[in-house]
Amino acid sequence: MAKYILGVDIGGTKSHALIADESGRALGLGVGGAGNYEVVGYCGLTETLNAITNKALAIAGISKAQLAGAGFGIAGYDWPVEREPTYQAIQTLGLTAPFEFVNDTIIGLLAGAAEGWGVAVVAGTSNNCRGRDRQGREGRVTGNGPWFGEYGGANEMVTKARQAVAAAWTQRGPATCLTEAFIDFTGATDILDLLEGLVLERYRLSAAAAPLIFQAAAGGDEVAREIIFWAGRELGSLAIGVIRQLGFEGLAFDVVLIGTLFKASPTLAGTMMTTIHQVAPKARPVRLVVPPVVGGAVLGMEQIGIESSAMRQTLIESTRTMLNQG
Repeated sequence: MAKYILGVDIGGTKSHALIADESGRALGLGVGGAGNYEVVGYCGLTETLNAITNKALAIAGISKAQLAGAGFGIAGYDWPVEREPTYQAIQTLGLTAPFEFVNDTIIGLLAGAAEGWGVAVVAGTSNNCRGRDRQGREGRVTGNGPWFGEYGGANEMVTKARQAVAAAWTQRGPATCLTEAFIDFTGATDILDLLEGLVLERYRLSAAAAPLIFQAAAGGDEVAREIIFWAGRELGSLAIGVIRQLGFEGLAFDVVLIGTLFKASPTLAGTMMTTIHQVAPKARPVRLVVPPVVGGAVLGMEQIGIESSAMRQTLIESTRTMLNQG
């Protein structure tokens, strides 16, 4: 009898559920909106989970009773106190199969690392970093960004750039073309109006302004270039913490790069890896180019003792095909 696996990726803006068989063939894919409870609450998480899972099952033409195992990557699941309500949300699916759920960074690692272990670094709207060793033991940072001194995402880079613009105006720092870029971006009339408007919240510089930093750096702006170097060093420091937790210093392992910022400039990833190599010289960067939900399916396979490496490429290619068809 065929064994069917459910993999789920719950995100802050988009969520996926994948049904695959034990050979790695993707059979059904459900796509939905935000499921992170920090965005939509636990009721929203429950609703998204059920909607995308039911959709994937319907496309695959199987029932929940036919599932042999399941794996869930849940954005927003960070702390022990969140385990029980997250478990209760998953329980509403009525699964009889064994399952496990982890922070969504871990399924990104499982999807991107060829051997299913290593370190994953996220550089998107904010930042995160988690790792997993061969035995499944996890290492992590807090995932709470500047609150605990963790930097390197778009929000943090924009904050750094905003500070640089203010420093240039007060002549505590060098001039930067980011000043004019931010004036144009916000619609401010001049630098004084920009700074006043930011303080009084007439204007807002969000993560959406991060591309301006990369554009300025590409144009030769030294302030913008240094912000990218800074972000790379900070992301590297996150990885170093996880590397030390897991004892990876002397090992060869994948560092999976997740998030849109890594696409913006090779300098960011290059600086991060230079920082990492000071502690773990055999670490190798790998861009995540496969759907993270693949990692959810891999986690589901682990729950029933299926070794996923043999069917990994089939799982990746068939999932991509289903996503493109959708």
